[in-house]
Amino acid sequence: MAWRADAAAVAGLQVAHWREVYDALLPTEVLAALPVEEFAAHWERSIATPKEARQRVLVALERVTVRGFTTTAPSTDADADPGQVAEVGELVVHPSAYRRGHGSRLLHAAVDTLRSDKFTRATTWVTSTNDAVRRFLTDQGWSPDGAYRELDLDGDGVVTVNQIRLHTDIRAT
Repeated sequence: MAWRADAAAVAGLQVAHWREVYDALLPTEVLAALPVEEFAAHWERSIATPKEARQRVLVALERVTVRGFTTTAPSTDADADPGQVAEVGELVVHPSAYRRGHGSRLLHAAVDTLRSDKFTRATTWVTSTNDAVRRFLTDQGWSPDGAYRELDLDGDGVVTVNQIRLHTDIRAT
């Protein structure tokens, strides 16, 4: 579980992740100007006073350094029962910490947390061109459920990202 003191590290990870993922989509100056301090303030509020009791931010630590984070909450998708379906909203590991098990541990911790909150199914949205993340999730038992969406990254319809939804049954076996 994340603490308020982790907010700045989470924000830094988010910015590093966005700069990597959206490098070919957004102008360099936009990525360079991402407001880390504003993101940190958002994460501090989100961690300290979540909007919903089952909204969580989990972190992966290497000693005392935050190497990754994930978020969980009841799904807000129109076709989901928020009492049964949860969403893993972010799953981010710093590029320098790839392939060290942080992503797997975060994903398993997220599922364990969602299970303890009595959810039966989990979903997550993945950029349709991000084969590595999709493969990672499908190797963990997640699969596409046929849903897709288009995100407008800067609000004017010029830069969009297509996403697909993956899901998994998280009921204890």
